[in-house]
Amino acid sequence: MISEPSRFSFDRLLDISAVLLQAVGCREKDARIVARHLVDANMVGHDSHGVGMLPAYLAHIKKGLVELDVELEWLNRMPALLQADARGGWGAPAAYTALDEAAAKANELGLSCCTLANAHHLGRIGAYAEHLSARGLASLHFVNVYDHTPLVAPFRGSDARFGTNPICIGFPETAKNPPFLLDMATSIIALGKVRVAANKGVTVPPGTLLNDQGMPTTDPSGMAGFEIKGALTPFARHKGYGLAYACEILAGVLSRSGTIQPEHVRRGGIQNSMFSIILSPQAFADENWMDEEMAALGEYVTQSPPMDWDSPVLIPGAPERAWRGKREREGIPLDKKTVDQLNTLAEKLGVDGLT
Repeated sequence: MISEPSRFSFDRLLDISAVLLQAVGCREKDARIVARHLVDANMVGHDSHGVGMLPAYLAHIKKGLVELDVELEWLNRMPALLQADARGGWGAPAAYTALDEAAAKANELGLSCCTLANAHHLGRIGAYAEHLSARGLASLHFVNVYDHTPLVAPFRGSDARFGTNPICIGFPETAKNPPFLLDMATSIIALGKVRVAANKGVTVPPGTLLNDQGMPTTDPSGMAGFEIKGALTPFARHKGYGLAYACEILAGVLSRSGTIQPEHVRRGGIQNSMFSIILSPQAFADENWMDEEMAALGEYVTQSPPMDWDSPVLIPGAPERAWRGKREREGIPLDKKTVDQLNTLAEKLGVDGLT
């Protein structure tokens, strides 16, 4: 029997997450940014990238897989091109810093691009697109994963050769249109969703997993506890595989970090590189025309008769907004195993837990 989840406020999870990170040596400014990034993922329904990642993060700190006292290094600062190196430090603080500078360039020039190398886990990439959308900017992001056991099988393959290599596209809201957000892994489901399923004791959809013998399975237990036994599958077969490969080139090669190929050491951490394009929509077309055109497109698409009348057609980004509203009202649910893991960490570190 699956137990009912406990529910917590955003602020409660933010506080305990930041305290746990600081208790193992994380700087206060970084702890707050990383904690907020994690809890916000829970807030919009992406529990796979939420506070359930903290046990892994703290284990990475203990193993020396996160640099706690480094600052972002700029490798290149051309007018429309920025290249930054996180130097093994926290992903979210480095990414927001780099993208804020790229945003200033895009506002000035209409368009900019930015690479970020050697960052610890960047977390939910959609948060960066939302950050830029709130400033009136559109953005595209391509991410690769390395320093980690591969997770995703290539098309026609039976073992893992890629990370989940997410792709994200965001567009800001206009007078008549909500913000657009497409945020997806190039695997059918993200590793974190398999971990959440394992914690809850439920299966995953058919076609999403291979076991360690290369055979299809719906049992997520091989990837519980951040172990990797088997492989995720790419979405849409050769299409997802092709996009995962593209992320290795755009993020891994252009950032100078490198790709997941095995000549690079895999220490068991989570390192990301990201290639981002940021643009000011107003530089491309009349603002009023874009607003009307997008409103007409949204109306046309969402008026398609749904296959299930309880599940209407939505504009990408709507589910995250719905989850945020629901969890602001009802709190953020955490399964018992995740709560127990966080309380165990708190007890070991001598700080207050969730219960």
